[in-house]
Amino acid sequence: MSYQSRLKSHYLKNVLPVLMEKFQYKSVMQAPKLVKININQGIGAATQDKKLVDNAINELTTITGQKAVHTMSKKAISNFKLREKMPIGVKVTLRKDRMYEFLDRLITVALPRVRDFRGISDTSFDGRGNYTLGITEQIIFPEIDLDKINKIAGMDITFVTTAKTDAEAFALLKEMGMPFKNQKN
Repeated sequence: MSYQSRLKSHYLKNVLPVLMEKFQYKSVMQAPKLVKININQGIGAATQDKKLVDNAINELTTITGQKAVHTMSKKAISNFKLREKMPIGVKVTLRKDRMYEFLDRLITVALPRVRDFRGISDTSFDGRGNYTLGITEQIIFPEIDLDKINKIAGMDITFVTTAKTDAEAFALLKEMGMPFKNQKN
């Protein structure tokens, strides 16, 4: 038997029946599901110090368990001392089991470590069923060693779903365990 993450089995056993009943889907294939998680970290100071991008790649690889890649600038902006095709950020895309494992660690371990945490905002949906969460410090993840970081940086985490509306995506993420502060439904 192959390995199945705890959150994926929770989706199949608990979340799917709730969504089927709530939105009156005729088929299981109509129910929304999580497709991928994109994690993006912009490093503005990388124009002066090239080593910041390498450090960010190592940190994001440690957090996600998958090799991160650098992102390049698309055009030159002289006021920011930015040249075209200069490394300016880091990104990683998680799918399947790694996605579920990361989401599980985010919900159960990392978000509760945020100082004065009262839940995440439910207003960051894009109208197409995707949700973006901004994190201000990468040190909320227990994989990061506080002694080895030289600069605190934030990141954007985007949850891409197959939901057609924000209400469906909200119900999916809420049932998966995302701690929203304001309750829409």
